[in-house]
Amino acid sequence: MSLKGKTIFITGASRGIGKAMALRFAADGARIIIAAKSTEENPKLGGTIFSAAEEIKAAGGEAFAVKCDIRFEDQIHEAVTKGAEHFGGIDILINNASAISLTPTEKTEPKAFDLMHDINVRGTFFVTQACLPYLKQGNNPHILTLSPPVNIKPKWLAGHIAYTLAKYNMTLMALGWAAEFKKYGIASNALWPMTTIDTAAVRNLLGGDALVKMSRKPDILSDAAYAIFNRSADECTGNAFLDEDVLKEEGITDLDKYSVVPGAKLYKDLFLD
Repeated sequence: MSLKGKTIFITGASRGIGKAMALRFAADGARIIIAAKSTEENPKLGGTIFSAAEEIKAAGGEAFAVKCDIRFEDQIHEAVTKGAEHFGGIDILINNASAISLTPTEKTEPKAFDLMHDINVRGTFFVTQACLPYLKQGNNPHILTLSPPVNIKPKWLAGHIAYTLAKYNMTLMALGWAAEFKKYGIASNALWPMTTIDTAAVRNLLGGDALVKMSRKPDILSDAAYAIFNRSADECTGNAFLDEDVLKEEGITDLDKYSVVPGAKLYKDLFLD
């Protein structure tokens, strides 16, 4: 298993799960295109495309940092074109960038609704569209979208319908692309964590330090994605994976090392019963 020499385009790779994945793949000598909008550090969030690039290089990989707000098609095309030209193609796309607002209907502002759909749905769609010509020429090409299994139980529709719609649409696209791109030999899958993950969203928006202590590190998603990308694109496609299930299929059952606090009770993530 190795991703050495593979070129991987990751949206939102300046921090959090996207950066953790980039560092995991960099250890193999992968080439990472960091497509994110952070060029100046926000103290609450941390990280920029430039600091992420330095970390990726230190981890053993190659990095190309490009500013990209995926709400805008011109920035998408510039990032994809420049990244592909720099490394000579794209083998893997990770649709990681996402916006979140867990508000009920009455408290959802148009600005928040539009942001989630512009990034999560529209942005994911047009990033994938732009990468497609390069993925067609890629080596064992994969698309991985960070979104949940579609669960239509009222519990997940009632509490924050605007966010739920945006995330489910990401998964529907991932599954649709598996069928649409099968003729090109391009795999498309979704991946979601079984538990909450220690990210800026959890720290700043969802539950703070209390929830962080009940969460896992982003490394569990990185290892799951690594396993997926080392599978045949012809055979591993059309799945809405959970991280635990992927690792179990790889024979990894002791997951305590991924906990922020080893042995702590873990908090199940959204959309999972």
